Amino acid sequence: MHHANHYYGHSRILARYCGLDGDFPRIHGYLQHGWNIGDGMAPDHDFVPGVPLLVWSERTRRRAWSLGRHTAYALGSPWAYLLRMEPGELREQRRGTIWYPFHGWEGQDVLGDHSRLIAQIQLTEPGPVTICLYWQEYQSRRLRRRYEQAGFRVICHGYRGDRWGHQDPEFLHRQLREQRRHVRVASNRLSTAVFYGTLAGCEPAVYGDPMHLQRENPVYGGQARVRREWPEMHGEQLDLAVAREVAVAELGADRLLDPAEMRWLLRWPTEKAMG
Repeated sequence: MHHANHYYGHSRILARYCGLDGDFPRIHGYLQHGWNIGDGMAPDHDFVPGVPLLVWSERTRRRAWSLGRHTAYALGSPWAYLLRMEPGELREQRRGTIWYPFHGWEGQDVLGDHSRLIAQIQLTEPGPVTICLYWQEYQSRRLRRRYEQAGFRVICHGYRGDRWGHQDPEFLHRQLREQRRHVRVASNRLSTAVFYGTLAGCEPAVYGDPMHLQRENPVYGGQARVRREWPEMHGEQLDLAVAREVAVAELGADRLLDPAEMRWLLRWPTEKAMG
């Protein structure tokens, strides 16, 4: 059971969809926990050969197959299941933009010109702006103050979890509530958050200095490939219908399993065994 299966409360969301209770149920396989342009798995994780890869979309499953990972199965993203279980409210209640600056992670810091990015956001966004920082950047009081002094509301969705614990089953619920408060979702890189917001009814945008990670490895082609393969997802104003079609495909929202199929794939108790 890989610890990353619990990131962002993913295993809890799938268990709830299947009608199962319990804390952080075990999943037989490696569950994709973020959007990427490879096989769906984090490139820094070690995997046991033959154990299923549980990816979000058919496109990702095909990429995994082409890379020699022939035990990949597409089941749809936990975010798409959450949206199915949590119907949205009226669009008229939304205001402004939720903006996700590209972030680092526990092993790498992000490097870039935040002042330049702030100036571009101020020039581009028509309404109030909420800046959502990753927990690592949010811990920097100096960085938070830079965005706050620009007149932005600054938040953090929480801590995704790690191999030692600190799991947060409410992470995606908080993210969904925040995104549904906003008309637009934006970032300086095409990312999981942009696809999530698009599927949740926001108008997406990707613009500004993409920044970079310390010792960044352009695995699978890096940002050059992202911009080449998803040009329709880059810009200050995008075609919402086209963007939503892309988000549905990348998040696997077009191929969600029913609860019985999910329980079978994840080796969870069937309804008969539960009864």
